[in-house]
This record gives sequence, structure tokens and C-alpha cells, in this order.
Amino acid sequence: MITLTSASAQRAAYNRDAVLSASPARLLTMLYDRLMLDLARTETAQLEQDWSVASENLIHAQAIITELNLSLDTGKWDGAHGLKSLYSYVMTTLVEANISRNVSRTRECITLLEPVRQAWHEAAAQLPVPAPAAGTGTLGFA
Repeated sequence: MITLTSASAQRAAYNRDAVLSASPARLLTMLYDRLMLDLARTETAQLEQDWSVASENLIHAQAIITELNLSLDTGKWDGAHGLKSLYSYVMTTLVEANISRNVSRTRECITLLEPVRQAWHEAAAQLPVPAPAAGTGTLGFA
């Protein structure tokens, strides 16, 4: 019998394994997907005036923006400086959204970031799928 606790542990292990085995492009799209989920949850919580849930999600979104910003190599892509500027603006706006409990600031971040999320998904989809390692099946299992 699977208990709720063991089901949660299994889900956590699956998510950890998915992250550890993901390609860099997949990790990036996963971060953007989670960022947008955090912002959608924030917006809902702000509309419901559930400030603790809104704050929790905004803080997590800020951590993702920090990670995206730190991982951006400005020496490898001409557009990186513009993206860094966007991340800086979004970070400031997320802090303001949290301090002032301002749903329009959260909505602004969603509006700014959704096209970027879509662009990264499109770019990742154009990358060739890596072949399985020698001696493994199509899913990577021996």
C-alpha cells in the first residue's frame, strides 16, 4: 500500500532524477516553466489576498531569476546583456510586487517573461535529440 508520505517521497525522487538527468536546454525550460507557475500562483494568491502564499511564491520566483541571471554567460551571446537587464528589472518588480502586494506588478512580470519562456522552448525544440549511450535502449536503460 502506498501512503501519502511515500507517494510524496516518490514524486520528489522522480523530480530530482528528472532535474539531474536533464540537458542544459531542458533545465532552462524547466526553470522558466516553474517561474511562470510561481507567478501564476502569486497572481491568484494576491487576488485572493492570501499574502503569505503570494510572498512564498514571489520569493521562489526571485530565486529562479537569480539563478537564471547568474547562469547567463554574457561572453557567448550578443543578446545576453539585454536579457540580464530584463532579469534585473523583473527582480526589482517582483520585490515591489511583494512589498506593496501589487498584483499589477506581478502581471507585468508575467507579460514580460512569457514570450521569453516561449522562445526558449522553441529554441530547445530545435536542438538535436542526443542519441542514447552505447549499450542502452532508447530510454537509456540497458
